[in-house]
Amino acid sequence: MAGKGTPATLLLSREGVPHVLHPYEPGSTGSYGEAGAAALGVEPTRMLKTLLADLDDTLVCAVVPVAGSLDLKALAAALGGKKAVMAEPAAAQRSTGYVVGGISPLGQKTRLRTAVDAAALSYETVHVSGGRRGLSVELAPGDLVRLTGAVVADVAR
Repeated sequence: MAGKGTPATLLLSREGVPHVLHPYEPGSTGSYGEAGAAALGVEPTRMLKTLLADLDDTLVCAVVPVAGSLDLKALAAALGGKKAVMAEPAAAQRSTGYVVGGISPLGQKTRLRTAVDAAALSYETVHVSGGRRGLSVELAPGDLVRLTGAVVADVAR
């Protein structure tokens, strides 16, 4: 797989982080994360989605269960800002180098300040996007937090 793969999977390999890749057939519309959870038989609370927000005119990243939604006020508080709004999809794609529906919190082109929802730490492993639609990567939540430099906080509802 050397030289192939996504920036996320290459980062995991380079860092020696134990992980499992789970390819699946992505849905064509709607919630990519929920489609992935259903396709892989993973509880939607263990399948995490990567969302980008604009916090006081700076892009930030939030990682929350696909079963819930992002609490923008909690995200702003967790990252020490005043007001967060969802980022424009084009800005999210430009910043991360990934397409919407395949944005991984790992291996982003521009490393963003990140918050991971605290519920993720209650699982032995969680799933995040592997960097393209139809690719989930399973890893320990502690490794996700370490590799993203994330703040852990209650940012989902």
